Amino acid sequence: MNIGDVADLSGLPAKTIRYYEDIGLVEPLRSANGYRSFRQSDVHKLAFLGLARALGFTIEDCRSLLKLYADTDRASAEVKQIAEEHLDRIDRKIAELTEMRATLSHLVDACAGDHRPNCPILADLAMEEDKTRTARAAD
Repeated sequence: MNIGDVADLSGLPAKTIRYYEDIGLVEPLRSANGYRSFRQSDVHKLAFLGLARALGFTIEDCRSLLKLYADTDRASAEVKQIAEEHLDRIDRKIAELTEMRATLSHLVDACAGDHRPNCPILADLAMEEDKTRTARAAD
């Protein structure tokens, strides 16, 4: 199969497929003229990668998951550990986003949003910029 066919079957753009090849996640065959020739197993790997990436797994996580998937003697505990670590990252990100939302919500509520130039949103952003500048100067 050519890259266009594989893109259609896997649901991934050709550019992503080329990238996955460049970093060694898939290794299609090459014909004498240099064209890629994908096997059904490559389509399966790419679909697997697409789903794993949609769940937010990192490229390195995907590399590990693919190796474990190919290893019929794998321990499911290894797979679970990768998933649990990713779940922890998601939980931390949710906590960060929740805190960001609360801060921004407070600032939006504090801003009159009228014709006056006074704006707590800009004042808070400027204050954070001043803190950053001060911290850099201290280093």
